[in-house]
Amino acid sequence: MKNKQIWGRIGQIVLVLLGISFVTFALVMLSPGDPVRQMIAGNEDIVVSQVEIDALRHELGLDKPFIFQYLDWLGRAVQGDFGFSYMVKKPVVEELMQSLPATLILALASTLFMLVFSLPLGIYSAVKRNSVFDYAVRGLTFFGVSIPNFWMGLMLLWIFGLKLGWLPIVGGRVSLETLILPATTLGIVMAAKYTRQVRSTVLEELNQDYVVGARARGMSESYILWREVLPNVMLPLITLLGLSFGNLLGGAAVVEIVFSWPGLGYLAVQSIIYRDFQLVQGIVLWIALMYMVINLVVDISYNRLDPRLRKEGR
Repeated sequence: MKNKQIWGRIGQIVLVLLGISFVTFALVMLSPGDPVRQMIAGNEDIVVSQVEIDALRHELGLDKPFIFQYLDWLGRAVQGDFGFSYMVKKPVVEELMQSLPATLILALASTLFMLVFSLPLGIYSAVKRNSVFDYAVRGLTFFGVSIPNFWMGLMLLWIFGLKLGWLPIVGGRVSLETLILPATTLGIVMAAKYTRQVRSTVLEELNQDYVVGARARGMSESYILWREVLPNVMLPLITLLGLSFGNLLGGAAVVEIVFSWPGLGYLAVQSIIYRDFQLVQGIVLWIALMYMVINLVVDISYNRLDPRLRKEGR
């Protein structure tokens, strides 16, 4: 991608973020519940009059028309101020920065688990098409794709946490022993999907004319596979990997709730339950930003992986 194209994509990201922020802000304002009363509800021993509630609402700017509230919030957000979370009693940005490392660790561990199993299984299954190994891999991946994340997580908790006692059942902290089960849960489902995609992509390339020609010239199957086929299957696989990693960075809410993993997904669910509108707005924007940035990085990497794209860009 040329610099002009990259700046164009960055401009698109800004416009999309503006649209997402406006829609999210509107949905939050339309949702039931009063954030002022929710803030006061945390202090059960304090009796607050309606006059004080109205004064607090005025102080927070919640008595202004919707569009003015949004513009006020947008003006602060551009400066890096996403508001104050009354659920955790700290600025939204500070809470996001505390939850983001846990989500990054879980996403990286799940992706590594997925790559270790899906790449060799998918490639070998394509090479050994219609063999016993291929049928076994296809059956296992079909089973893995069909299993919901929460069920897989509960079964792993029941087996390795409750029955065997190898791993802790209660999470709530970031450590190696609490990471194993949630990363395995996400990794199994991702590996099942990715293995099928790898197999399908490799099979498609093995049926191309250039592979037939390479075999006719006497090239070995291993040379054809590693030097000819695999470089051509990298682009679609990297696209899928980028999308999967973006989803994980958005927070695998169900898995994080099951294992009490303190990431963005867990935080998003808690903020919705407590109607912490400022925190919900900040989480949605962070997730959208990370997802689009990862897609941009994937698109930029295409030029490094495919020489044909570099020639077209000149």
